[in-house]
Amino acid sequence: MTGKPGETRPSEQDRANGWGENVLVDIEDGIAWVTLNRPDKRNAINPGIVWEMNAVLDAVEEDDAVQVVVITGSGDAFSAGQDLKEYFREPDAGPPLDRERLYRANAAWQWRRMMYFPKPTIAMVNGWCFGGAFQVLIGCDLAIASEDATFGLSEINWGIIPAGIVTKSLAEVMSQRDAMYYIMTGETFTGAQAAEMKVVNMAVPASELRARTKKLADTLKEKNPFVLRSAKTAYHHVKSMPWDTALEYLMAKSDQTKYRDPERGDQKGMQQFLDDKSYRPGLQSYDRNR
Repeated sequence: MTGKPGETRPSEQDRANGWGENVLVDIEDGIAWVTLNRPDKRNAINPGIVWEMNAVLDAVEEDDAVQVVVITGSGDAFSAGQDLKEYFREPDAGPPLDRERLYRANAAWQWRRMMYFPKPTIAMVNGWCFGGAFQVLIGCDLAIASEDATFGLSEINWGIIPAGIVTKSLAEVMSQRDAMYYIMTGETFTGAQAAEMKVVNMAVPASELRARTKKLADTLKEKNPFVLRSAKTAYHHVKSMPWDTALEYLMAKSDQTKYRDPERGDQKGMQQFLDDKSYRPGLQSYDRNR
């Protein structure tokens, strides 16, 4: 994985690892900048992106140099969603088993794996974000958008519904009124509006997008990675649990995290707060290097 930030170029090893044409990866200071790379198609998701993204996620999960993963798009788009020709029409005309394998692989990277990925993930929405791209956006833990990015659910205009897992994704983060409005009208909304509706965590001027994303990634890098993983996993599980069940699960998950954490973060934190008085929880992280 080579190249300067924003100027990533695939190496021969990248290509051997299964990516470099449709997806670019640049590792810088603990952050893997993963870029969907079909700018002439507004990074529409084709089989090439599907297979390469699965390979990339394998690689960055195993790479100890990667602490945070950022997903973005090249050119003026995050992603225009699924490629209608290469992802739908051509596979539909081919062997049914090949089509099913493609759809399983796409679900794997877009949400099944992303939601529980062991490292923090951030969607950096730099432009167009349509249809199937919402699965990626909402599959990431956090999201920052350019204020002038364009979001849309144009499926209704094609005579289809937002399928895959798009509608479910929207229901996770949008109010019913907002989700129904954009699903039924096909109208677009901006990054600034996406932040107001909590589709993304925040929207910033385009000139500040990368710097603000890096600042957020640097904040996540300071946290105990084992505890961070447990916290996000717990959140996804308890959403669908009754209160009493959630209580039992969270207490068990808390104990599991304490006793399996290789850093013994809870002990360090209490010592630094109670005994050393060297940090204030709620305002900063405990010193992981002490």
